[in-house]
Amino acid sequence: MKDVDSLLKSIDLEKIDSNIYRGTSHDIGSPQVYGGQALSQALHAAMLTVPNDRFVHSLHAYFILPGKLDVPIIYQVAHIRDGGSFTTRRVTGIQNGKAIFILAASFQLLQEGLDHQIDMPEIKPPDELQSDVDLMMQFKDQIPKRFKNFLRPRPIEFRPVNPLSFILPQKQEPKRYIWMKAKGAVPDDLTVHQRLLAYASDYNLLITALLPHQAEVKLHHLQLASLDHAMWFHRPFKIDEWLLYALDSPSASNTRGFTRGSLYTKNGQLIASVVQEGLMRPKQKTV
Repeated sequence: MKDVDSLLKSIDLEKIDSNIYRGTSHDIGSPQVYGGQALSQALHAAMLTVPNDRFVHSLHAYFILPGKLDVPIIYQVAHIRDGGSFTTRRVTGIQNGKAIFILAASFQLLQEGLDHQIDMPEIKPPDELQSDVDLMMQFKDQIPKRFKNFLRPRPIEFRPVNPLSFILPQKQEPKRYIWMKAKGAVPDDLTVHQRLLAYASDYNLLITALLPHQAEVKLHHLQLASLDHAMWFHRPFKIDEWLLYALDSPSASNTRGFTRGSLYTKNGQLIASVVQEGLMRPKQKTV
């Protein structure tokens, strides 16, 4: 999947019945469904049931079971509230009769109000950086086989400001800065840009929580998975223009890593915030 047009087709939904939609999965190199795909598809299902003048401002999701790549996901939408300014939906993703994913999303009319934000950090611009795939290709012989599966064209380009060390992993402060942009023009529809940002937001979070532990454990010796994910959309944006993902991990404990992210436009406008907990549990040795 090389561009954003093919991505949009792959995460589109088929309407089965009132409030019921079916989605298929695509392979990004992991053995199970990529969490950002479920986020984006579930958000799309919710969007299809709300008035056109309301836009998502927050979502909260739990990844319950690993999704199977070869089995369609059925998304069932429950109408929780239709208020004067806010609309709430709950979406359940189902495979083989079991819930594998749940999402709650709140939508709001565009309204005038108080406005402030924290400043964007001063970071090297994307034009001076390489993509993460290009960087990994330089060290492909040293990368564990498990991670070589991710060496493929992607519809979202990521350019890390502080790249990971692939040869001599060292303990690092749990902070990362990554520029991202869709490859190709995206339709002039805010809901499409929001769906794509939800898709892209699941990249790079869990790896940030692992930075302080690179010297003590190898990534391929860990069981890694997103557990829950929340997003707040603050202001309109375009994902086919550069966005900065500023990430930090305040804590890791009890096999869980916690990461926060702030997303800015190139001119410094804060457009979204993200938080996630992920599983980072040592794999059990087999005899």
